[in-house]
Amino acid sequence: MAKFILRRILMAVPTLLAVSVVAFIIIQLPPGDYLTSYIANLRASGDALDQQEIEALADRYGLGQPMHIQYLRWMGGVLQGDFGYSMEWRVPVGDLIWERLALTVVLSFGTLMFTWLLAIPVGVLSATRQYSLVDYVATFFGFLGLGIPDFLLALVLMWIAFAYFNQSVGGLFSPEFVDAPWGWSKVADLVKHLWIPMLVLGTSGTAGLIRTMRANLLDELHKPYVTTARAKGLTEKRVVWKYPVRVALNPFVSTVGWTLPQLVSGSTIVSVVLSLPTTGPLLLRALTSQDMYLAGSFVFMLSVLTVIGTLLSDILLAWVDPRIRFEGGASR
Repeated sequence: MAKFILRRILMAVPTLLAVSVVAFIIIQLPPGDYLTSYIANLRASGDALDQQEIEALADRYGLGQPMHIQYLRWMGGVLQGDFGYSMEWRVPVGDLIWERLALTVVLSFGTLMFTWLLAIPVGVLSATRQYSLVDYVATFFGFLGLGIPDFLLALVLMWIAFAYFNQSVGGLFSPEFVDAPWGWSKVADLVKHLWIPMLVLGTSGTAGLIRTMRANLLDELHKPYVTTARAKGLTEKRVVWKYPVRVALNPFVSTVGWTLPQLVSGSTIVSVVLSLPTTGPLLLRALTSQDMYLAGSFVFMLSVLTVIGTLLSDILLAWVDPRIRFEGGASR
């Protein structure tokens, strides 16, 4: 296991460098840059910049330099913890990212817990009572959850919250707590607003994992080791939860690695609809405005979290399923 982890860490370094190069190039592929977009917007509103001001801005943001020089300048800062300067927001990129990342982590963790706590027991119940009323109901809501677009569900829940619960909709805080300092009252207000985005973001994932859990568990329930466990006199509840459920959890564990990059990217469309102060809308805005240092930092962070998340998934899989081994040679 230790050799496997060390090998993966060593492989991650060139992988991340390659991804950062490709991402930086792709971000600059559209014609022009942030400065040309900024000048065009000023001219459209009737304002204009003289040539000296344009050259000063280009020199300030390093836009007049070749692409490889800009990349080396940015990557050199990243290695020192400096992600550059956001051209649109006029603040360091690190301040923008960390400010929203904390709220994104809270929302993503809450959604993950909601998804797992609902999907695992419902999937087990659906598999152990195959073709019963419970199974048909779970199947119906599973297909319904997969078929309804997240943004449409967000709009419906926003209307329900406003019309029937008289709750302020959109965002993660009430208007009086948006700029308020952190305290127990603000935390309570955050928890009160979390249920709508958690329900929206977790619905499709829960529906999919219910179907996955049901299918995997049905495969495991008919295997010889389950029959042997029953023959030893174990209760049905112990047989199901101790052996086949543990193996059927593999898809849950293997997708843990996806949750880390989702902390940054999030569900951007849902976040825009619900006006959530998370990282998703900020990433979208950075890409549309060609704010290269902000967008490049997001993409690089996504790559780092993907590598870390995949490594964590592999380690958890080996712990959950003893049949998985990372060492070479014949299996024992």
